Amino acid sequence: MAPGSVTLRAAVLCLLAWAGLAAGDRVYIHPFHLLVHSKSSCDQLEKASAETPTDPTFVPVPIQTQTPPVDEEALCHQLALAAEKLGAEDRLRATKVGMLVNFMGFRMYKMLSETWSGAGGAVLSPTALFGTLASFYLGALEPTASRLQAFLGVPGEDLGCTSRLDGHKVLSALQTIQGLLVASGSAGGRARLQLTTVVGLFTAPSLRLKQPFMQGLALLTPVVLPRSLDWSVDPDLAAEKMDRFVQAVTGWKMHRPPSGISADSTLLFNTYVHFQGKMKGFSLLAGPQEFWVDNSTSVSVPMVSGTGTFQHWNDAQNNFSVTRVPLSGSAGLLLVRSHHASDLDRVEAVAFQHDFVSLVKSLSPR
Repeated sequence: MAPGSVTLRAAVLCLLAWAGLAAGDRVYIHPFHLLVHSKSSCDQLEKASAETPTDPTFVPVPIQTQTPPVDEEALCHQLALAAEKLGAEDRLRATKVGMLVNFMGFRMYKMLSETWSGAGGAVLSPTALFGTLASFYLGALEPTASRLQAFLGVPGEDLGCTSRLDGHKVLSALQTIQGLLVASGSAGGRARLQLTTVVGLFTAPSLRLKQPFMQGLALLTPVVLPRSLDWSVDPDLAAEKMDRFVQAVTGWKMHRPPSGISADSTLLFNTYVHFQGKMKGFSLLAGPQEFWVDNSTSVSVPMVSGTGTFQHWNDAQNNFSVTRVPLSGSAGLLLVRSHHASDLDRVEAVAFQHDFVSLVKSLSPR
């Protein structure tokens, strides 16, 4: 059966966990205190609002402007160096944001699995999606800001400044997560992970962007590419130009240009993520292999084969098992396998009810 003739639902959920954080006396602290504005930062915001003139703006350069290529090795090296200098509070903040990313990722996966009807697969990156929404939050006004904050998982107890999400802290924590991943990539003799995030901010030729907004985006990734082009006449042609531009700058193969661009829109925010890891002891099988989506549907896909001792956990009661394939010291693939193909939907619902951080700690060698 041809791959394009069936509907697939696929998701990649990046589950990140860190252990060994120091614990002190049990004192109640607001669970999101590391992610919202402090009293001192609120005072600074109020003072700046009263004294600072209108934010400076600029018009992005045309998309055909010569742009130097992205140096992924240098970017990963910078992330790793920054991760080595992190303090305990930065690591804890990254852990909190990682939990929020997971929760939102599960909600999005559940929604997409219920509504997805397109042919082919869909890859969901909760981290990239969370970073994109947090970026929008930087420039949002009420009531949009409060709605975005709630969607990101941080309820606002009141309209006070100290209950408002600090978007800069969130974006910085996301970059911390990336740094911790690439910094541990060479642990245990494994090849370093490669993780690069690029933001393409495409605008209509006359649109002006605020400088503070662009400065905030730099906390998520140092590679932010604001470019202008006209897509009012032919959005599909403009999408192809965006694709060629990103491919020329990054060297990545772009399999599908952006779709659904409206001719009357003025801004398109694209987050591109390149993640590359090497599983020790695995090799690519010759030619596509048959993969069963359910009892009656199979597709031909590339597969890898490997042997070794892996962390494993079996849930005999619910008929599924979990195996962790390590990519680095703190990153790995969690493979959830149903014992029976007919139980796929039920196993999926049960598996996502588990606390994956605790589950990872309970895995045993096999």
